[in-house]
Formats: sequence, structure tokens, C-alpha cells
Amino acid sequence: MSDPSSVTSLRTGPRTKKRWVRIMAPILAVVLFVGLWQAACSTRIVPSYLLPSPLDVCDALVADAGLIASHAATTLAEAAIGLISGIALGALIACLMERFTLVDAALTPLVTISQTIPTVAIAPLLVLWFGYDMLPKILLVALTTFFPITISLASGFKSVDPDEIDLLRTMGATRFQIFRYAKLPAALPSFFAGLRISATYAVVGAVVAEWLGGFSGLGVYMTRVRKSYAYDAMFASIIVIAIVSLALLGIVKILERITMPWLKYKENE
Repeated sequence: MSDPSSVTSLRTGPRTKKRWVRIMAPILAVVLFVGLWQAACSTRIVPSYLLPSPLDVCDALVADAGLIASHAATTLAEAAIGLISGIALGALIACLMERFTLVDAALTPLVTISQTIPTVAIAPLLVLWFGYDMLPKILLVALTTFFPITISLASGFKSVDPDEIDLLRTMGATRFQIFRYAKLPAALPSFFAGLRISATYAVVGAVVAEWLGGFSGLGVYMTRVRKSYAYDAMFASIIVIAIVSLALLGIVKILERITMPWLKYKENE
């Protein structure tokens, strides 16, 4: 008979190797990219006034750390509140579309059309109507992020196995119980797929809104340093935007694991 411990080690070995590959591959890719970037700037292949080197960007990030952090806090607040509002709006519309066929037929083209309007065309109107405070930025983020939530949830509700619904009905389940125990769990993977897209849209939407008017935020900071031709500071703000976006994606990943604990077992199979 084979030793169970040896069988377990054979199974965990490839999983450990794959885990390390997933961790190290992006790190090595980033290191290679930054190295090539620094080499191009150091050898003057690209002029410094067109592309600052990574070292210059790091110096600008350290020099303006306090100011950038203050602007980043504003952008993060706008993105978070707008994302939560977009999730609530998208979930409400998706639930109404799932419950009422007429609502589904009426809102589907309107929801799609709402995403064909460029963000830069909506943002000035929101600033004109609601001023230069956080409200227009939050509204723009909500309008940008609700679409992936709505579409992913609506598709997830429709992906449920009809046999599960028939089984619950034969057991006397109510409409709410069918929604709670069959449709909602089936829609969760699609929901989090849409949420990951919305989380990235949230920060971009907030920054775009800040470009067109505001008192603080990374978009405002980028506009100011761009006018002063401080491109190293501009690249520093871009790095911060990427970090904030990755942080939101990390939070979404944590929520996904908490909400769907069975994913952990699938990954360990």
C-alpha cells in the first residue's frame, strides 16, 4: 500500500509550484519592465523631458508624498462611495429585471444606451449642475460602475439550473426562497466578475471627473503638475492611481472569498 503522506506530498507539490509561478511571474515582469525603462532613460534613448526615469518618478513620489496622499484620499473616497452607490443601483435594476419581464424588456436597451455616452461628455454637465465638490464625482463613478454590475447579475440570475428551480417548487418553496437558495448563489460568480471591472472603473471615473473641475483629488493634482511640465510628478500620480485600483481589486477578492468560501476548496483540489 502507498503511504498517504507521500500521496499528499505529490498532490501539494504541483500546487505549491503553480502558486509560486503565479506570484513570481508578475513580479519578474514588473522588474523587467522597470529595468528596461530605466535603461532607456539612462542611455538617453528617450529624452528625459519626454519620459522621466523610474528614479526620477520615485524622487517625485517621495518629495510630494504628503500632498499626493491627501489628493489620493479624496479620490479613494469618491471612488468608494461611487462604487457602493453603483453596486446598489446595479443590483436593484438587475433584481427588477429578474422579477418582472416587462422591466427587463424596457430597461435593457436603456442600460446599454447609457454606456454609449462618453464619460467626458457627462462629467462637465454634472459639474455644471452639482458644483465642484464630491457629489458630481460620486455620481459619475456610480453611472460608470453600475453597468457591469447590472449586466453580470442579470446574466447570473438567468444561468441558474432550471431543474433546481423545479425541485424547489415541488418542495413548496416560495418565490423569495427560490431567489435566495438558487438564483442568488448561481449569480454570485458573475456578480464578482462584474464587480472587479467596476472597481477599476471607479478610480478612473473619479480621476476623469476631477480633471474637469474640483478642488482636490489625483485628477486635480495631475492637471496642476501637467501645466507645470512636472512629468515625473505626473507619473508618480499614475503609480498611485494604479496602487489604489489594485487595493480595490484586493478588497473585492477578499469579499469574494468570504462570500463564496467554496472557491477555496476548488482551488485546493
